[in-house]
Amino acid sequence: MAKEKTLEDLFHDTLKDIYYAERKILKTLPKMARAAQSDSLKAAFEKHREETEGHIERLQQVFELLGKRPQGKTCDAIEGIVAEGEEIIDEFKGTAALDAGLISSAQAVEHYEMTRYGTLKRWATELGLNDAATLFDATLKEETKTDSDLTKLADASVNQRAKAA
Repeated sequence: MAKEKTLEDLFHDTLKDIYYAERKILKTLPKMARAAQSDSLKAAFEKHREETEGHIERLQQVFELLGKRPQGKTCDAIEGIVAEGEEIIDEFKGTAALDAGLISSAQAVEHYEMTRYGTLKRWATELGLNDAATLFDATLKEETKTDSDLTKLADASVNQRAKAA
């Protein structure tokens, strides 16, 4: 009979999932920055790329706290979200709607990350991994701020430009 799976197993599995996702996002952000038409959106993607490097470092610290080697596990969700983003780049290249599409796609990534980090933080607390919970909380705050900044950018100019074209 298979060993009973625990919250700790689920926690480690989810940690590997978000580690893979963050590394995939790190590779994707430069493409999004190159595709963006507005300078402020390019800058937002570049800033988030730097933050993502920090997120990966924090995840590596959590693996260390667990005494495990940092390791990713293919995250189908992020693969799908990134593929949709690449589709938007191809289909809307050179149009006024491109930046609005890029923001939408970036926010899908942010929301995925926010759910993962929120869950990992709760589970870390439940498992008595308070240092890990603190690391997840720091990342969760950055992801939430990035999402909010993208909304402001969309509302301030990008959506109007897309609509006016």
